[in-house]
Order: sequence, then structure tokens, then C-alpha cells
Amino acid sequence: MKKALITGVTGQDGSFLAEFLLEKGYEVHGIIRRSSSYNQERLEDLLTEEEANALLNNSNFHLHYGDVTDATNMINIVNQVQPDEIYNLAAQSHVRVSFDMPAYTLDVDGKGTLNILEAVRILGLTEKTRVYQASTSELFGKVQEVPQKETTPFYPRSPYGVAKIYGFWITKNYRESYNMFAVNGILFNHESERRGETFVTRKITLAAARIAQGKQKKLMLGNLDSLRDWGYAKDYVECMWMILQHDKPEDFVIATGEMHSVREFVDLAFRHTGIQIEWVGTGVDEKGINKATGKVIVEVDPKFFRPAEVEQLLGDPTKSKSLLGWNPTKTPFEELVRIMVNADMKKVETEEKVKRMFD
Repeated sequence: MKKALITGVTGQDGSFLAEFLLEKGYEVHGIIRRSSSYNQERLEDLLTEEEANALLNNSNFHLHYGDVTDATNMINIVNQVQPDEIYNLAAQSHVRVSFDMPAYTLDVDGKGTLNILEAVRILGLTEKTRVYQASTSELFGKVQEVPQKETTPFYPRSPYGVAKIYGFWITKNYRESYNMFAVNGILFNHESERRGETFVTRKITLAAARIAQGKQKKLMLGNLDSLRDWGYAKDYVECMWMILQHDKPEDFVIATGEMHSVREFVDLAFRHTGIQIEWVGTGVDEKGINKATGKVIVEVDPKFFRPAEVEQLLGDPTKSKSLLGWNPTKTPFEELVRIMVNADMKKVETEEKVKRMFD
């Protein structure tokens, strides 16, 4: 039985990956940070009750208290687990927040990666343990070519992107310096019903559900013209695993090869709730109007614009398809939006039922 260690197991990608690896017959170890409340609650909030019970009650799933910013702690956990594979998914991954917390973002996303690689090296596990580093399309930032592939020059436009560049290059450096199987998966935007509510896609689907059920009046957004390559996180964790099963350590772009605007995402989300949007105005004055009622339900708020905007990101998944046999469009864009909206419609309905119980 292979052993896998996942940092960031309480996040969107970590939870999907844990489920995926358990189905593959792995013994899975996840790292959670110590807090005043028992942090498995983060998983219970993220998953449905059935999913949470299946994961937390699995005898091959184990949780450890730790933090990637603590080098000694990482050495102790890696030594205890002796993993065959490490998936470093821990990150301060909110791009806008990284402008407010640049030093913290660097500690987690940059030095945290170094601490994991050093733990493997110090413990003499360079031949046993394969390391996957979750990299990001934000490395490309101010894009130098379209689409972006493994050889496209980097030009990050946020503290998050800059911190992740350190993580990318230190992973590559340890691969070349110590002959480690250490690789980067350059993931483009990947979303799901488990996405955090402050991320734009989940913010949109949750607002669409609440507006459709009369629980919210408006959705405030930033740049509606931003173009992104959006895929389904559940599909992307499979590609992470494929990268570590490859016969040699290489870096891969993980993307769909399709690009859509924030405005298009909004359109689809509301359409799935039965609301048709009509757009009027331009720039910061643009508004989305409910065609049936004439009410403004979407507006632009400049406070959601980034100090340095990334206008478009489009990945080239050719290498992942040809060398790994991965299917980047297993879940089409419209199906992804539908999955997220349906989950949030149920969430809002459940919240209302609970509220009525206590009224």
C-alpha cells in the first residue's frame, strides 16, 4: 500500500485528492493546522455530510497537526509517515488577499515549499519520495504568449504569483541538484462546489442561488472582462497523480485550453437558476439587469480590481494530453457552472430550512 502525504488537505484540491487516492488504495495522511477548534471541522464544512463521514471514518485516512512554515515540524511529520508521494497543496492562494498579506503569502507559498523539499533531503528520502508542487497559472501574469505552455516565460503580477515562482524554481532546483523526483503542476483556474466562498466563481454561483431564492439583492464584482481558463478541480487532482506516476520528473501545464470571461460565467450561473441577464453600460458603469423584473442584480465595484490586473490566462494542455493521457475537458465549462450552481441552490435551501427551525 502506497503512502501519500497531502498538505492543504482541508482545501478544495486536498479533499478531492484525498478521496481520489483512497479509491486508488493509498494510505493517505493529511496535514491540518492547530487552532482553537478541531480542524477536521474544515473538512466537514467543505464536504457534504455523506462525503465527510466517508473520508473521516476511512481507516486509511490519517490527520496530523502541522504547518509548512515550521521546518522542524515538517521534518518530524515526513519522518513519521515515510511517504511514497507528497502533494504540497498548502498555500495562501487568494490572489487579491496576497496584496494585503505579501509577507505571509511568501512564507507559506515560497518557504513552505522549501521546508518540504528540505525535509525529504535531510531524511535521506530523495530516492523513495516523489514530491508534487502545486504551481499556478498566475506565474504567467502579464502573458508573453497565448496560449501559455511549459516553456512560456513567467511574468507574475501579484505577491501570490511571485511567491509561487520561488516554489516553482526551488522545486526544479532540488530536482536537478539532488536527483529528486520533484515536479511542478502549473494549474490554471480550477473550480468546484468546494471552492472557497471568497473566490470569484463561488461568489458568483452562491450569489446567483441567493438572488434566485430572494435572499440577496445584488452581486458586486470587479473586472467582468477578465478571461480565464476554468476547469473542474476534481478532474485536475487526477492529473496531479498522473504527473507523479510518469516515468521521469517533468513539469506540466494543467488546463482545459478554453477561455471564458467573468461575464460569461455570470450569465451561465444565473441562467441555471432561471434568470436571464441583460447587460447595459460599460466599464465600471456596467450593470446586469434581470430581464424578467428589470432589477439591477449585478454591479461593478472598483474595490475588487487588483492593483496589477491579469487580463487573460489560457493554458495549452498538449503535453498533459500526449504524455499522460489526461482528458482536460472531461467536465465541460457549462457543466462545471451547473455543478456549482446546483450545489449552492441546495446550500441556500438548507440554510433557509435550518433558519426556520430556530425562528
